[in-house]
Order: sequence, then C-alpha cells, then structure tokens
Amino acid sequence: MTQRLALTALVVRDYDEAIGFYVNQLGFELSSDDDMGGGKRWVVVTPRGSQSGLLLAKAAGEVQAARVGDQTGGRVGFFLHTDDFAADHARMTAAGVRFLEAPRQEPYATVAVFEDLYGNRWDLLQPK
Repeated sequence: MTQRLALTALVVRDYDEAIGFYVNQLGFELSSDDDMGGGKRWVVVTPRGSQSGLLLAKAAGEVQAARVGDQTGGRVGFFLHTDDFAADHARMTAAGVRFLEAPRQEPYATVAVFEDLYGNRWDLLQPK
C-alpha cells in the first residue's frame, strides 16, 4: 500500500489575491480553479514538479478569517524544497517575496524563512 500527502488546506482571504501570490511570486502552477457554486471554488496551486499542493480555502466566517496568516501560531509551518536555492531565492526576492533572514547553512540544508502574502511563515530549503 502506498500513501502520499496530496493537499494541504491553506485558509486565505481571497482566492484571486492568493493565486496571484502563489503563481506570480512563488512560481507555483495553478492546477485547479473550479467553481463549486455559492461563492466557493476548488483552487489548487502546486510547486513545479511536485505531486502535492495547496488547496486555497477562502475563509468563511469570523473564526476562519481570524486564522488567515496565523495558521501555525507564528511558527514556520510550510517547507518549500528546491534543488537551486540561489536561483529561487533571487527570483523570489525580485518578485517581491519578503524574506525574514539572510540565507543560512544548517546541517540539513541551506535555508531562509520567508512570509507569504498573509504572514504565514515558510522555509525555502535546499536539502544537503
């Protein structure tokens, strides 16, 4: 039996602004954008070459809206692997992605923390 993590839901304020960030600034692909009716959409963005992606879930109600940008309590909650850290870091920086630190070397990877458009923290990593 094989299992794999396919999608992770990310609560967003607006579908189109989230698509804009993940596609235009991070370089993800828009895998799905299907109208589900009632203002809901099935929106999936996927890092290039990846089998897993993010389901962009528009916040419904005050409780969910309060979680936008703080789904992991201020901790890094998302990890984007790359095989060319320098190129991706430069491209993302040029596209306006906000890095919270300079790239650093750790025993496991070259890494730098960045924020998405809502303030969720991510690691950009090139594993060793």
